[in-house]
Order: sequence, then C-alpha cells, then structure tokens
Amino acid sequence: MDFGFILSSALAEIVSPTTAAYALAALGLAVHFGYSGLLNFGQAGFMAVGAYGFAMTTIHFQANFWVGLLVAVVAAVLFALLLGIPTLRLRADYLAIVTIAAAEIVRYVVTTNTLTDVTGSANGLAAFRQDFLKLNPFPEGDYFGFSSNDFFYRVFGWGIVIVACLVVWLLMRSPWGRVLKGIREDELAVRSLGKNVYSYKMQALVIGGILGALAGMVFTLPRDVVQPANYGTELTFFLWTCLLLGGMSTVLGPVVGAMMFWVVLSLTQGVLYGLIESDAITWLSTTQAGQLRYILVGVALMLLMIFRPQGVFGNKKELAFA
Repeated sequence: MDFGFILSSALAEIVSPTTAAYALAALGLAVHFGYSGLLNFGQAGFMAVGAYGFAMTTIHFQANFWVGLLVAVVAAVLFALLLGIPTLRLRADYLAIVTIAAAEIVRYVVTTNTLTDVTGSANGLAAFRQDFLKLNPFPEGDYFGFSSNDFFYRVFGWGIVIVACLVVWLLMRSPWGRVLKGIREDELAVRSLGKNVYSYKMQALVIGGILGALAGMVFTLPRDVVQPANYGTELTFFLWTCLLLGGMSTVLGPVVGAMMFWVVLSLTQGVLYGLIESDAITWLSTTQAGQLRYILVGVALMLLMIFRPQGVFGNKKELAFA
C-alpha cells in the first residue's frame, strides 16, 4: 500500500473545485443558520437551481458565461423568495420543512421525462463549459501538477470563495450583521426595537441562496455535466457536516470544515482500499468500504459534537440559540 500516494491524493482535495463548492455552499448555510438562525435543510436545492440555470442558459440560448452566471444568481434569488415569503413569518421549523421539500421538488422536476428536452431528465445536461474555458488566462502547461484547465477551475472556485468570505465578513461586522445576530438570539427583542425582522431574514436567505447557486456552478463546471442525482438530500447534510466541523458562526469555519471533510473522506477511502487490495482486510469489499468511510466521518462528527460542539473555529458562547 502506497501511503505516500494516499496522503498526497487526500491533501490534493484541499484545493479541489469540489471542496471549493462545498465551502461556498456551507458558507451560505453559515449566513442562514450560524448568523441568522434560519434552518435551511435545502441548500442542495439552491445548488441545483444555480447549476441548472447556468447550464440551460448556455446550452439552449447559446448565452455566454456571464449571462449564465447572472441567470443562476437571479434564479437563486427567486427561489429564496418563493421559499421565504410564506414561511419566514412563522417558526423556524416551518422553513426547515419547506426547504427540504422544495429541494426534493426541484430534483424531481428536472428528472421528469416530460422535460427531457429542457433538463435532460435523469441523464442531465452536458457540454456547457466551452465559453467558460475561453476565459482561461493560463497557457498550456503544468501548474503545480495540474493541467491548464484544471488549474483554472481551482483558481476560479477558490477565488469566488475568497471574495465570498470577505463579503460575508464585512457584512457581519456591519450594523446589518449585528441585527442578524440579534434576530438569532432573541427575535422578539429585535422586533421591539423597531427592526423589520421579516425583511432581515429574507435578505439573509437570499444572500445564502446566492452563495449556494454559485457553489452549484463551481461544482458542475469541472464535470461539464449537471445531473439531478448529484443534488439529493444527502448533499445538504454533507454541507451541514462541513459547517459543524468548522464552526457555525464563523467565516473561515465552513471553508476549513469543507477541507477537513474531503481530506478525511479521501484518506479513509485510500487506506481502506489499500488494505483490501493488499488482503489485509478480507471481510470487506470496496463497495462496503465506500459506505464505511461515511460511517467513520459520522462517528468523528459525533465525537466532535461531544467534546467540541462549537467546531474548530466556533465560539461556544454563540451556541445558545433562542
């Protein structure tokens, strides 16, 4: 078993486009729950809306990358309004129910055979990144072991993550962000001060949803295919895992949590596969090993919640949500 290769493969996940997408989406959840107290269990739906909005615009209307990006953002805003208008005046658990149901509705709608010409049904849509690759400023060559296009995907994805972290950090240090934290802690107290709690919640839902839509684009561009199977309920809970690992009420927490999540997944898979191939483990198949790694991550998350519930960067004083 080549431990050096396993370790290098795991460490490469730190800067992968998939990790960047998870970091962006988890940062959106931090805006929703960590700073605003909004229980969003449908972040996968925002990612799907962004990915499909971009793909359908570039494929069916032959639009360029920037138009597709704008459509993805607008679609996320409309989706957030659709979810928030009927629920944000109610208790937090209503939003949780609506978001998880809405994400599944989106997935089933794009899967239906009657929309095959539009969404591609279960096969999804492919070949929509050509205009994006035209923006690649890096000539052909080797960049830290990556090809020109692979390096561009990483620069693009992590560039958006850096900008998003800076924007969220500035927002949460502003008076607007302090009102959000107040809503999270005691909504009635904030309302008694004359603040429009409903409006602040809606703004937070929209901002976090836009981050989710951008994450959907970052997730799907390197693959050049968008499929409904990639946006199941388990994706949202993986994002919650990243958020809990790093810290809920932080900016860097979701980013570091996403890195930890993918490094641990890659490392456990590489070790388990290596032990199976070397016959050190004979009672486990590679398929079972793929499922076992999620169990190990779950156990690690349970231990983290027991011994450090605030996550790596979280503040324990901010865990007492109203």
